[in-house]
Amino acid sequence: MQIESNQSAVPIPSRIPTSELTERIQKLGEWFHNLDLCGVKTAPNHFLGDFPNVKWKQISPAIPEHLEGVTVLDIGCNGGFYSIEMKRRGATRVLGIDVDDRYLNQARFAAETLGCNIEFEKRSVYAVDQIPGQFDFVLFMGVFYHLRYPLYALDRVIKKVRGTLVFQTMIRGSETVRSLESDYPFWNKEIFFDPDFPAMYFIEKSYSNDPTNWWIPNCAAMEGMLHSSGLTIIAHPENETWICKPSQVTRDGRYILDMELDGTL
Repeated sequence: MQIESNQSAVPIPSRIPTSELTERIQKLGEWFHNLDLCGVKTAPNHFLGDFPNVKWKQISPAIPEHLEGVTVLDIGCNGGFYSIEMKRRGATRVLGIDVDDRYLNQARFAAETLGCNIEFEKRSVYAVDQIPGQFDFVLFMGVFYHLRYPLYALDRVIKKVRGTLVFQTMIRGSETVRSLESDYPFWNKEIFFDPDFPAMYFIEKSYSNDPTNWWIPNCAAMEGMLHSSGLTIIAHPENETWICKPSQVTRDGRYILDMELDGTL
């Protein structure tokens, strides 16, 4: 992988007049990430409060403060909040990807305004494994439950993780994770009525006025899927976020997804 020089270890914000900055922020459409762009908030009335900063405050202690020499892939970068935070910690290369042009335009503007040298690219999570090389940190935040094929996407994301995966998803249902048997007999139907049993809730129409909310796991299901993809959970800094390391993402030198697709899993 070609590594870009870290031209902006200490970001230097641009000097855009506040009135002009406010106007340009508004012209970029509704923001989901509430960023502070030189004193102007992009989503001050967000229904989740100061989002995603409220979540970042809980997650950030689990991520090194100094990321010099580190490469970062931010999947579903939205308005660029997490990409910017990783760059502020000195990451050498940060690549943010999304499929929404509005979010990408917002992210590019935010990074430029804050003086952060970040790459942004329009790319689906289902094509993430086509990006050359691997990354020291892969951020997969707030995307999983928006996917019709979530585990398929996770198995593609795994291919890009050289070091650490920072994973976050909406959780509904039980937040309890307990030990289960490794197998159950065919006629045991009772286990599926246990609220702690791993489960995914399918949203046929819409949830929270968002038709892209497709699959929402409970906590046990999410941890089970992370394990199934060959990841080891090393930290759980808040109820929707896991810090993971690849441990058994390949079998006999091949990725689980590739074995699944050619019928050898």
